[in-house]
This record gives sequence, structure tokens and C-alpha cells, in this order.
Amino acid sequence: MTVRPVTVGNATLYLGDCRDVLPTLGKVDAVVTDIPYEISQKTNGIRDLDFGDWDWEGSSDLAMGVLKSLEKTPTILAWCAWQQLNTISEMFPNRAKRPLCWHKTVCSPMNGQHMFLNSFETAYYGKLPGAFFGGHCVPSVWKGSPPQDRDHPTQKPIALMNWCIANTTAQNHTILDPFMGSGTTGVAAVQMGRKFIGIEREPKYFDIAAKRIEDAQRQGDFFVENAA
Repeated sequence: MTVRPVTVGNATLYLGDCRDVLPTLGKVDAVVTDIPYEISQKTNGIRDLDFGDWDWEGSSDLAMGVLKSLEKTPTILAWCAWQQLNTISEMFPNRAKRPLCWHKTVCSPMNGQHMFLNSFETAYYGKLPGAFFGGHCVPSVWKGSPPQDRDHPTQKPIALMNWCIANTTAQNHTILDPFMGSGTTGVAAVQMGRKFIGIEREPKYFDIAAKRIEDAQRQGDFFVENAA
């Protein structure tokens, strides 16, 4: 199945299944993504934890297969459930790696199970020898609150993705997000002056991502100047 891309400035966006699109792409410098966590569940109306068809049973195996197909990419940074961290790490034994943490300074007060509040999310970060790292003694924890207005149920803050991209890619690098969602990685990439390739199979979220990235493209020069 041929999937035709949509070009938005330095961003190339594909509406389709990433498993169909990835074999048609060339090399990229970094994968920065937010994979399906496979944590959707029925909650009897207490709290909506159905994040969509893409997050139900089997989605984690799909995500692992996609990441494995990208094993030659110099840098892989994937936000994931903490249960997925070890699986991803074991897939890439020859990388220097760290778990990253987003410490949510504002977290949900819902606590129906009478447990510790879920106030953090995790990511796998791994790089091949010689891969770019732009930081120096950068802590592996980013602190910030979730976005107040969301276009996607698992949407990350733009500032979080700015932090990821600024530390792991150079100005001329190309970033790939095979699970683009509402396009937050693409927005951050454009703001940081990087090239971006995004893939999303849900038309609703693809349209949202394209609009957000197009809007960010118009303001890109401002962000690049202030990122220096």
C-alpha cells in the first residue's frame, strides 16, 4: 500500500500504518516518540482510561516490533509505560542507555485504588556509539505539569519534547516519530529547527497534528533563536 506524504515546511507527514511507511524511508538521526502503553482498561465509569483502539491488547507488541525495526537509528528515545522499559532495553543490548523520567508537578487526584498517586512517566533513551548528545551533565528527570488543553488523551507537554530534542539531536538532524498522535514531537522539532518525519494512522489525530505543526512552522524562527 502506497502512502503519500504531506509536506509542511521541514516536516513530512504520513497518514497510514507505520509498518507500511517505515520500509519506504531512508535513514534518520533519531527516533523520538511516545509508544502505545497498552494500559487502556474498563473502569465502570469511575475514570475514563480507554485511550483508543491503538492502546488496547496487542499494541505493546506492535510498538516493540516497530522499535526493533529501527535498531540502526543512532538515537532512540521512546516514552513508554514503566512495565515496557526492560523489554525495550533488552532489545538494544549494544547501546548506552538511561531511563528518563517526567516528574509531573501536577498529577491527577483520582485515587480509587488507595495507592500512591501516579506522578511520573518514563522513557527509554539509548544511543549507539558516536551518536550525538548535546547536553553536559544533564539530569535524567524533567519536571513540569501536563498540558491543560489536550488534543490527544496521552499528549505530552511541548516543553518536555523540546528538552528531549535539544539534548539528543543537532540542528541539521532528522527526527522520526512513528506514533505521531497529535504531533507534539513534530511541533517541538519545528520549534528547535529540526527536520521531522511523522506517521499517524488515525485521520482525526493526523489532521490535528498537521494543523499544529503548520502553526508551529510559522513561528519556528522565534523558537530557534531562543533555543540557542
